[in-house]
Amino acid sequence: MDSAALEITDILREQHDIRFREEDDFEVLTQKEILSAAGQITGAVTIFLGIIAAISLLVGGIGIMNIMLVSVTERTREIGLRKAVGARQRDILVQFLIESMLLAVFGGIFGILLGAVGAKVAERLVDELTTVVGVDIVFLATAVSAAIGIFFGIYPAYRAARLNPIDALRYE
Repeated sequence: MDSAALEITDILREQHDIRFREEDDFEVLTQKEILSAAGQITGAVTIFLGIIAAISLLVGGIGIMNIMLVSVTERTREIGLRKAVGARQRDILVQFLIESMLLAVFGGIFGILLGAVGAKVAERLVDELTTVVGVDIVFLATAVSAAIGIFFGIYPAYRAARLNPIDALRYE
């Protein structure tokens, strides 16, 4: 391929009447150079989409944490009652962690379904596009959703578990 490019360059220099140390007025690109450029563009787009995904996960996680903090505040009396009848801190902590994880997983499943529908729509709009929603990606997305729910649910669950039962029962 390289020798063919050099041969083409020599022929073009001769046809364009370019002398020995003069600069070429054309450019010969090989398939390797074109693939390299395409790879760089693909890498940049991948990084950009990764940053957008990370920001989306952060915003979603903060939303889950806020919802769970409101839930803890609204259910303060319930938490106090559970503690008064024998629930341990660990029980309350696990309850709220499971709730936040389920909230995130259901949101993740909704996102997966929305993405699959979007992929099918894109496939129908673009003739030569084939989309695949792999089972491995679905499991990965579900696991990441669960991890986000657990991570951002730790603080609200900890606050719920640390409530004083007497103060919680008096709470209005």
